[in-house]
Amino acid sequence: MVPKRWARRAVTRNTIKRQIYAISAQFEVRLPCAAHVVRLRSGFDRKQFISATSTLLKQAVRLELEQLFEHATNKP
Repeated sequence: MVPKRWARRAVTRNTIKRQIYAISAQFEVRLPCAAHVVRLRSGFDRKQFISATSTLLKQAVRLELEQLFEHATNKP
């Protein structure tokens, strides 16, 4: 879930969602068969990430998602 409160522009929300789909596909084999929800809980500063589809934004989102999914797969 990517609420407008944290990502105002639709293009930013869609970019984040695409990153979620890509990373979740990489971790699909390691995750238990269940419904998983990824929710954006804080915003990405528009001053730091000027372009909604910038490589910098994609890298930041990807890094955070990889850490999240790695943590989820290592839980007993």
